[in-house]
Amino acid sequence: MISDLFSLTVLLGIISSGIRLATPYLFASIGEAFSQRSGVLNLGVEGQMILGAFTAFYVVMNTENLLLGVLAAMGVGALMGLAMGFVSITLQAQQGISGIGFYLFGLGMSNLLFQLLVGTVETVSGFPKVPLPILSDIPVIGELFFDHNILVYLAFLIVPIASFVLNKTNLGLKIRSVGENPEAADSLGVSVSKVRYFTTIFGGAMSGLSGASLSIALLNVFQLGMTAGQGFIAVALVYFGAWRPWGVLAGALLFSLVNGLQLWIQVLGINIPSEFAVMMPYILTIFVLTLSRSKYGAPSALTKPFEREG
Repeated sequence: MISDLFSLTVLLGIISSGIRLATPYLFASIGEAFSQRSGVLNLGVEGQMILGAFTAFYVVMNTENLLLGVLAAMGVGALMGLAMGFVSITLQAQQGISGIGFYLFGLGMSNLLFQLLVGTVETVSGFPKVPLPILSDIPVIGELFFDHNILVYLAFLIVPIASFVLNKTNLGLKIRSVGENPEAADSLGVSVSKVRYFTTIFGGAMSGLSGASLSIALLNVFQLGMTAGQGFIAVALVYFGAWRPWGVLAGALLFSLVNGLQLWIQVLGINIPSEFAVMMPYILTIFVLTLSRSKYGAPSALTKPFEREG
């Protein structure tokens, strides 16, 4: 019954699930926020995520080394970010089209590698829960917020770090200036290309980490198409959060809570078509972006190639 959704146990379960499920959104969205703040739109996030997810899973399946799996996924994502940078920054290709190309590449390559190297659905021993001392013992709150695996904590820790870097450091100033007025930044001696390459590579690494969080921390399995559009939602969250890490966090929690809700609807067997429940996060994506009217505009040079004069 629908009334079951309002029981304390279920509500706490939805919140706990929402916190865990926000992890891949946060990693990918923070990385994409850096890229977009420098002026590069990367629609290949989904492809970077799925290839990172397979890489992490395959490495852990063969080595049982979780850290190596994470590093491998970030390395693959960084390489895809480098390739995206070459196409978008050096060759100045249309960013939206090239991003879709990288998405299709990541999706196809992950499917091919899975069929060749694995073949059947396998599971791995992923990151275990790490209850934080003292904090995890707090009634109710402790289990909700302080009883997760290490990647969940890292995802939430990255938010204030990213905000500090973008707003309080020289690197952040360069990223923001390149995204707003690359000509002025260039006249002051800032290398527009280097900054944009850095952010696209960093964004790719974060997308790879996002994929790893799915395959070796949340689900402990790799399946074809397991990202299920989360990379595109991550891009949407950057717009929803007005290109600010704290705004991205708010959006990630909103979407992950809705995702947690639809999972509980299926678990409880509530008389709502399962297809509709699965669509809920994506319907929310369209709804929020349609109604969003942020006072913060997009970076002025977003998607605009820069060619140094002279």
